[in-house]
Amino acid sequence: MSQPFNKEDLIQGKAIAWESLTKQQARKIILEAAGLARKVQFGTGIEAVYRVIDHLGFLQLDTNYVVERAHHHVMAARVPDYQTEWLAELCEDGRIYEYFSSDAGYLPMRDFRFSLPVKKAFETQGKPLSKSEMNLMKEILDRVEREGPLMVGDFENDRLEASSGWWDWRPAKVALERLYLDGTLMITRTKAFQKVYDVPLNLVPQETDLTIPTDEEYANFVICRTLGALGIASVKEMAWRARRVKSNLVKKELEKMAQSGKVKIVVVDGLKGPFYMLHNQEINIKLSNEVFILSPFDILNVFRQRLKDFFNFDYQIECFVPAPKRLYGYFSLPVLAGETFIARMDAKADRKQKVLIVHNIHFEPIDLEEIIIEKFIQALKAFVQFNQCQDIIFKRSNNQTYLEAISKSFS
Repeated sequence: MSQPFNKEDLIQGKAIAWESLTKQQARKIILEAAGLARKVQFGTGIEAVYRVIDHLGFLQLDTNYVVERAHHHVMAARVPDYQTEWLAELCEDGRIYEYFSSDAGYLPMRDFRFSLPVKKAFETQGKPLSKSEMNLMKEILDRVEREGPLMVGDFENDRLEASSGWWDWRPAKVALERLYLDGTLMITRTKAFQKVYDVPLNLVPQETDLTIPTDEEYANFVICRTLGALGIASVKEMAWRARRVKSNLVKKELEKMAQSGKVKIVVVDGLKGPFYMLHNQEINIKLSNEVFILSPFDILNVFRQRLKDFFNFDYQIECFVPAPKRLYGYFSLPVLAGETFIARMDAKADRKQKVLIVHNIHFEPIDLEEIIIEKFIQALKAFVQFNQCQDIIFKRSNNQTYLEAISKSFS
């Protein structure tokens, strides 16, 4: 029930509305916003894929191919008939585009103008370019404009010294990426997931709004988009989405929106806030208690502290952790049942043998009902097919009883 703040809870002397929630209520709001409150929350088919991206505002992209890539995995968890070519089709139709905002990802084309402050930031906030770097960028842009879309392989190897590592790009690659980040070029992808660089004129529909938003408009956009996708969020999480734009007005505009009633401050039992949500956020959410095998880069999982606070789930993707220090596996996938994380599954798709290898299923210390085990089995069967595999191999688990029950269904 909404209540006014008392005199200790004022922002610049003005009372604002707030909402007091239990953790369970908060979890349900978060899952509803993430599109994981029930199966088929956004429908089916390619239109459902667009609805997911339009709702979340951002679909994080990742190149890791241990199992199917993160952007496809996120979609398959929400759209049961998902086809991996649909993202490319939506790009070709000019309905979504790829860009590096908070991270690399797909965004709705209708939000294109709000990428302009980020592009300006990349152009102006980096270290000054040398004359040779500027000349190289101009030469590359001239080639793309004359010849059409090009890949880094279309440029001669201009490296003067041997590469020192993964991120030691040669000058032409650096120049292409700078042109992409500052908005001079855009990218599409080949079927092999390689970048193709093109001019915006060829990729942005003519009717797209290209008006640069004011600082206030940009901050309002970030706040509303973040709260729409997360349901409940802290200032830190909203600021993360705008982190490329230094001196952004997110905190200042959030204060104004709280005063005007566009957002509510949220107090969650047992948690240190404040948190925020949109003024019209539905509170009484019903969950279907389905089981979802999630990507580490799913929007539900990207803020580690948030998972600990709201779901009591201490999760870290361990591909970035030195092998001797890994607890659960290189690419462990969170497994969600209703509002509870029940396990993390380290898996790898052997595409040549068409086998999904589950190196480890680590179950959380909770008792699982038979119906949840059965739903997990169904989710596993769908995940096998999604990864274009025909069989599954289980290596180990910390709970042999659960593992045996699951294994029997695949024998």
